[in-house]
Amino acid sequence: MRSNLPWIIAGIGAGIAATYILMNQPNAQTASGYDSVEEGAARTYGWGTKARFTGAGRNVIGQVKEGVGRLTGRDDIAGEGIVDQAAGSVKNAVGTVAQAAGETIHDLNR
Repeated sequence: MRSNLPWIIAGIGAGIAATYILMNQPNAQTASGYDSVEEGAARTYGWGTKARFTGAGRNVIGQVKEGVGRLTGRDDIAGEGIVDQAAGSVKNAVGTVAQAAGETIHDLNR
């Protein structure tokens, strides 16, 4: 048993050293550009996706409000639905522009 102990200790030490080296590697820089710019592009694209999603949701809610308002004869609810649809369409368009900006920033950072 004593003859194997140095080998076991050496194996444990090598494992700890390998783990330390692998865990402390610097992060790879994306493409040949800067990481901070790439992060900004990803955030802009993500914000655009969120804006498009909420815009589409507001558009659907507006359509439902307009339909319910027309069905019940309440012009005020139908008007709110039309306003919600317009706001949803604008937010969707802004999200599309933000996504395009994020993609452009990513492409220029290469």
